[in-house]
Amino acid sequence: MKAYLGIGTNIGNRMENLQNAVYALNLLPLTKVTQISNVYETDPVGYSDQNDFLNIVVEIETQFNSDSLLGAILGIEAGLGRIRVIKNGPRVIDIDLLLYGDEYKNTETLVLPHPRMMERGFVLIPLSDINFKNKFIEKKDIKKEAFEGVRFYCSKDELKID
Repeated sequence: MKAYLGIGTNIGNRMENLQNAVYALNLLPLTKVTQISNVYETDPVGYSDQNDFLNIVVEIETQFNSDSLLGAILGIEAGLGRIRVIKNGPRVIDIDLLLYGDEYKNTETLVLPHPRMMERGFVLIPLSDINFKNKFIEKKDIKKEAFEGVRFYCSKDELKID
């Protein structure tokens, strides 16, 4: 199944954090990162007293179901040092499951597509980098304000991921 993940970081060596997250995703059994967007720097959203984020979106092919994939993602976050202290606060790594094929889901633990995806330029811009098309994304649903505070940072090639 094809899935799309948003990855962000604003603590420590942000480029290295992104590299480590992609590397960890590629270590998951029956899962392969197939595309990576360019890197974008983003003003913090929600809690503003923190450093700017670096964000990417990756496309993966996986045989995990959506719930198992979410569990694996949470494990990667914990393994990379994510500690949840302040809602929308600083973090070493944040990996969001944005889309899982064409699956629509609304449970206590997982909502698909990601409920705030259409409000986040740091998700929508990198998605467009990887020629993303999905029935859940319609231009009329995209808010112009979503793109404020999002800046190109560097090419995906500078992530140096094989």
